Amino acid sequence: MSSSTSSSRSRQQVRLSRRLGLALTPKAVKHVEDRPYPPGEHGRARRRSESDYALRLREKQRLRAQYGIREAQLRRAVDEAKKHPERTGDVLVQLLESRLDAVVLRAGLARTIAQARQTVVHRHVLVDGARVDKPSYRVRPGQVVEIAPRSRDLPPFQVAAAGAHRDVLPDVPAYLRVELAALRAEVVRRSERDEVPVTCDVAKVVEYYSR
Repeated sequence: MSSSTSSSRSRQQVRLSRRLGLALTPKAVKHVEDRPYPPGEHGRARRRSESDYALRLREKQRLRAQYGIREAQLRRAVDEAKKHPERTGDVLVQLLESRLDAVVLRAGLARTIAQARQTVVHRHVLVDGARVDKPSYRVRPGQVVEIAPRSRDLPPFQVAAAGAHRDVLPDVPAYLRVELAALRAEVVRRSERDEVPVTCDVAKVVEYYSR
């Protein structure tokens, strides 16, 4: 990726972070803290006049952005969550959290969800010893996620193994057992909503798709 392309994507993430009111990347943290309102001429006043629909839409966009997924992927996850007897919002987050790219991020094997997705797509990740290149792959309790042996000496993974991402990531959630130096993580159980470091009113997301 060229430096100009990387810079452009970084600016886009900063603008999106300000629009959604949360930092989507480590670089966006200071921008959101300094200017906690949407970009644009009317950014400061916009949220005071938001309708209920606008609030639900923003929460949906927040959830999508934090997992880096497409609209169709989120809609399918909501539809699946609705089939479960448990609270739909909790199941929805549980389903999203079981995505392979989300596990790679939570374990500290990547710094951002975009980097985690790229790590999977570029075939650096094994699940129970088999190479998996689909970020949406559903990781089940008991399965082990690790960086492939041939990839472990690459600079990004040496950085991860040294724990360099932990300064910008939340603590490892209790549903993962991580051996960072070995670039390995095991999903020990399904996640609980209050353990998942996602900023979103998930109930409003469910309402958005129920309208």
